[in-house]
Amino acid sequence: MNTATRLGVYALGLAVVFGGALGAGRAIGPAGTPLPAEDHSAMAPAEEAAEGHGDDHGGTTQQAAGDTPGGLQVSDKGYTLNPLTTVKAGEPTDFRFTVTGVDGKPVTGYEVEHEKELHFIVVSRDLATFQHLHPTRAADGVWTTKLTLDEPGAYRAFADFVPAGGSGLTLGTDLLVAGDYEPKPLTEVSRTAEVDGYTVSLDGDLVPGRSSKLTLSVSKDGKPVTDLQPYLEAYGHLVALRAGDLAYLHVHPDGTPGDGKTAAGPEIVFYAEVPSAGDYRLFLDFQHEGKVRTADFTARAGAGQPRPTAEPSAGASHDDDHTH
Repeated sequence: MNTATRLGVYALGLAVVFGGALGAGRAIGPAGTPLPAEDHSAMAPAEEAAEGHGDDHGGTTQQAAGDTPGGLQVSDKGYTLNPLTTVKAGEPTDFRFTVTGVDGKPVTGYEVEHEKELHFIVVSRDLATFQHLHPTRAADGVWTTKLTLDEPGAYRAFADFVPAGGSGLTLGTDLLVAGDYEPKPLTEVSRTAEVDGYTVSLDGDLVPGRSSKLTLSVSKDGKPVTDLQPYLEAYGHLVALRAGDLAYLHVHPDGTPGDGKTAAGPEIVFYAEVPSAGDYRLFLDFQHEGKVRTADFTARAGAGQPRPTAEPSAGASHDDDHTH
């Protein structure tokens, strides 16, 4: 981890291909082609047993038996993520990409999920930086977003979307930024994170292969925050990434703003299912006083793993674009 690595090219689009994407339990036809209703009989038992967590806010994207986590491959179920732009370290870039369907043409039909047709996540491969972006789509299917990658190195980009008539997919691709690169070590496992004067505490443990309840509590200046603001139809959004291969898991909190029973803080409850033991980076987006902030943790899943410490996370570098 301490040896500098020189990346000699600006190449984009190198993908690590391991398996099927999370939540894609059936084959998908050409873009825009309606599909039959999804068969939930193959759902993991833990997902079926998670009481009250079957809607689109209540848990992980449904994972069929035999599926591996999302984001590990650039192409799945006939859909492919195609970067069109190279990135230079420290230079703001209008980053462009497409998602092509089985016919090889850019997809132009998407379902709206949490106010957006597509969620775009960019992280450094050492998981030290995180950006949650929402690109705009042109009529020809080309997506564009402002992207700045401050340091040379290897990054992973994820496109999280639902094609029209299909089911949710997460595709991933590597972005390589030329220059001297020295990866940072993974931050220590912790129960608390601090960002912009806010403290976020994590209660609950990740249990591999089972739906795990995670409660994140937000406070400011030692006082609980009870007036969180809805952000993309929820009080919080959580992305979990497995250290090493960056397997991707995007979960939404239990309850919906305005449903008459979900409090606006300080607690945000999630139900997440991680696929294996090991270390995970958790990134929580929440909105308060008109600004979206990101708190990050390193958590450990698996029996016999050491308990997280109570020390605050030093935090990832966040260049999040939350102005849409």
